[in-house]
Amino acid sequence: MRQAWLCAVAAAALIVLAGCEKGSGQGGGEAAETAVVTETEAPGTAATPAEETAGTGAEASETPSPSPSEKPAGGAGEEGEEGKLPLPKIALAPVAESAEFESLAGIEHAPGADGTLYVLEQPGRIKAVKTAASSSDKPETFLDIGDRVYSEGPEQGLLGLAFHPKYESNGYFYVNYTTKTHTVIARYKADPASGRADAASEKVLLTFEQPFSNRNGGQLAFGPDGYLYIGTGDGGSGGDPHGNGQNKDVLLGKILRIDVDKTEGERAYGIPADNPFADGSGRQEIYAYGLRNPWRFSFDGKTGRLWAADVGQNEIEEIDLIERGGNYGWNVKEGTACYKPQKGCDAKGMTDPVWEYRHDEGQSVTGGYVYRGGSLPGLVGWYVYADYVSGKIWALRLGEDGKPENKLLLESQTNVTSFGVDGKGELYLCSPDGIFKVTAA
Repeated sequence: MRQAWLCAVAAAALIVLAGCEKGSGQGGGEAAETAVVTETEAPGTAATPAEETAGTGAEASETPSPSPSEKPAGGAGEEGEEGKLPLPKIALAPVAESAEFESLAGIEHAPGADGTLYVLEQPGRIKAVKTAASSSDKPETFLDIGDRVYSEGPEQGLLGLAFHPKYESNGYFYVNYTTKTHTVIARYKADPASGRADAASEKVLLTFEQPFSNRNGGQLAFGPDGYLYIGTGDGGSGGDPHGNGQNKDVLLGKILRIDVDKTEGERAYGIPADNPFADGSGRQEIYAYGLRNPWRFSFDGKTGRLWAADVGQNEIEEIDLIERGGNYGWNVKEGTACYKPQKGCDAKGMTDPVWEYRHDEGQSVTGGYVYRGGSLPGLVGWYVYADYVSGKIWALRLGEDGKPENKLLLESQTNVTSFGVDGKGELYLCSPDGIFKVTAA
């Protein structure tokens, strides 16, 4: 994943190194399209001024409106006092040291497990970490599937984890990992009371081939509609040579949505009836497409909006608001700019990012969360994200007029691999330096 090693050097020197992605699966830009991976998987583009909109030129997406379960509870500006308090100064408080982990890739929490975070190690382990300030407990292994996970490449390995909304009663959780040639989405069962998972309980739901070793996506999350969302990269190499992002007949370069509580025919899952291609006009699992490498997406716990960070190629890192059926442009576009062709691309029906930045600000975007905790009231309603290479952490929100406002919160001096939240909505991040809680400075 974002391997602490070389990537730390890259961050310091701001050099784009091969495979320097965020830890497990963030792929970044490269100077040319080649079959050999020579990219900096640090997506990023120079930050546009806060008062300007991130996207221009492309027409609005001609897609269906979200189903009722996906619609925001309120539009921009309808969130009470949110955004009216000054943004706080933040600091990173250590929760667990890097010596306890190997190649941290993500942070999740389980329903009913307040006070515990579940962290992913790229080689195939999930560890439980106590978050109480007074806790001296060492991280404990919750699941070890290293015998089936292939993590030789910097973007391969155990990349995603999501707990079933009814985890407290059924013990189900889901992982996204790579073999040497495929991505695997699998279900496991745990005993929530004992805090132990059964590695022999694996039920594979979905697999698909990865043509190259990089840009595997990896995020899993349950939406407010109860369906499982899956982020997939474009399959790797450079510049999406197979055109997977715009190909609605393949699962790569997409966000997928499946119903894990149903089976249909030979499938170990169901297809939500309102998926945009449920009629068979494309792969039925697809929810949105035209993505390069969505390294971390999340649902706003209040509005239900789906925020995604898509790692860029050579120039631009982007933040997208994902809607059902949306086409986010890759590889016709990189952010708001034409990519293939470099000028005069046909952007009709494509949705621009809500924010983008260029590689003088960072080179590999790490998606985060809209803050809904209680300890930082001035941050409530802001989407917090970072850049893996530069270590910068920002807050982004849409104003009442729909325009984006982006503020620098902290230059962290660490490679931010992933964010997570606990059961109370407090924000955490992991890096090669360990696990940290975002607190007031």
